[in-house]
Amino acid sequence: MTPGQATSLNAQVLVLNKMWMAVRVTDARRAFSLLFKDLAEAIRVDDGSYTPHDFESWTELSGLRDSFMGGIQGIAGDHYEWVRTVRMHIAVPKVIRLMGYDRLPAQGVKLNRRNIFARDQNRCQFCGHRFPISELSLDHVVPRSQGGVSTWTNLVCCCVRCNARKGGRTPVQANMKLTRKPVQPRRNPVISLRLGSDKYASWRAFLDHAYWSVELK
Repeated sequence: MTPGQATSLNAQVLVLNKMWMAVRVTDARRAFSLLFKDLAEAIRVDDGSYTPHDFESWTELSGLRDSFMGGIQGIAGDHYEWVRTVRMHIAVPKVIRLMGYDRLPAQGVKLNRRNIFARDQNRCQFCGHRFPISELSLDHVVPRSQGGVSTWTNLVCCCVRCNARKGGRTPVQANMKLTRKPVQPRRNPVISLRLGSDKYASWRAFLDHAYWSVELK
C-alpha cells in the first residue's frame, strides 16, 4: 500500500443515522466496509441537493470522474480523496447514511486534552499567541492546590512560559488576564475546526450548532 493510499483510507467521513442526523465521524476504511455490506449508503452533496448511492452505483459514479455521460455528471476529482483498487479508482464519500440505525447522537463533548487544545485553537489563553502542541500545556485557572477542579470552565491551553509565570496562583494573584472566558463547547471542537475548511463543506448541512455533538471514533 502506498503512503497516498493509506492516507485516503484514513480520510474522515461523516456518518448520519437513517433520520439524516449526524452521529459520529469514521474513517474511509470503515465507511467502505459499511457500504460494501449494504449497511450504509453514500450521500453525494451537490449545491444543496443530497443523492444517496449504494456501493455499486457509487463505484459507477466514481468511474465517471470529471466527465459527463448519459445525463449524469461524474464526481469532481479534486473535491474527493481517492482509493485505488485493482480495476479502478473509487472516491471516498464525504458523508454516509446508516440504513438501520435511528438512535440520536449522544450529547456532550468529552473533556480531554485534544478537545481543550482544539477549543482554544492551540492558543495560549494568557498571552494570546499560538504555539505547536509540544510547547503547550493545560493550566487550571483556579489551581488544584486552591480547590480547583478539572472542568471545561477551569482548564485552559497555556504556553510553557505563561504556565511557569502563573505557577500555583489564580490569574488575579499572578496579575494575569485570560484572553477569553473558558466555556464548554456545544460540539466537538475538533469538528468545528474542520468545518472551517472547504474540504468538509458538505458536512455543514448536517451539523446543527445548537443540538448535535459529533464524537470522533
